[in-house]
Amino acid sequence: MTELIAGIEIPDTEAAADTTRLVSESTSPLLYHHSRRTFLFATLHARRLALEPDVELLYIASMFHDVGLQTPFSDKIQRFEVDGADHVRRFLLERGFSSDAADTAWEAVALHSTPEIPGRMGPEIALTHLGVLTDVVGFGFDGIDSDTIAEITAVHPRENFKHGFIRELHDGVVHRPQTTYGAINADALEHHSPGFPRINLVERVKNSPWAE
Repeated sequence: MTELIAGIEIPDTEAAADTTRLVSESTSPLLYHHSRRTFLFATLHARRLALEPDVELLYIASMFHDVGLQTPFSDKIQRFEVDGADHVRRFLLERGFSSDAADTAWEAVALHSTPEIPGRMGPEIALTHLGVLTDVVGFGFDGIDSDTIAEITAVHPRENFKHGFIRELHDGVVHRPQTTYGAINADALEHHSPGFPRINLVERVKNSPWAE
C-alpha cells in the first residue's frame, strides 16, 4: 500500500523499499528521520518550482545523502558526501539502474552540502539540496503551510534535532578531520572539539613549496 505523508507519496518500488530498510537499519533515528523529511521537503520544492524529477531517484538520493556519516559507509578516508555518493551509485548499479541514473544520484549526494552549484543542475540534484536546506536551516520555511509541517514532523519528528545533527556531523568525521577542508563539517568539529586545527587556505598558499 502506498505511504502518504502530508499529501506526498513515498515511492512504492522495490529499490525505494530497499533504501528505506537499509537507511533505517544503518543510520541513527535522527538521520533516518532527517533523510525522509529531506525527500518530503524536496517534493514540496518541486511543486513550487514546477520541476518534474524522477521521484524514485529523488527519494533514493535524499535517503542516502548522509549515510557517509555512519558505518558501514564511512570506512574510507574521504569526504562523507563523496562516501555516501559512492555507495548510492553502487546501490543503484547493483539493482540494474542505468549509469546515467547512478551518476545523477551520485551528484545529488556528493553536492548536497555545496552552496549554489546544485541549483544549476538537474532537478534531482537541485531538489535534494533544497530539501536538505529546508530541514537543516529552514530555507523556505515561511512558504510551507503550518499544517503540512505539522503532518511531516508528526511522522518524522525533530526531537533535539539541532543539537543532535551538529553532533552527528562531528562524530561522523572526527576520525578523518583532514576531509573537512572547505566542508560544513569543519564547523561542527570546531564547535565540539576545541583546538581542532582548522585548515586555512591562506596558510596553505603561504606555506606551499613555491618561492613566490
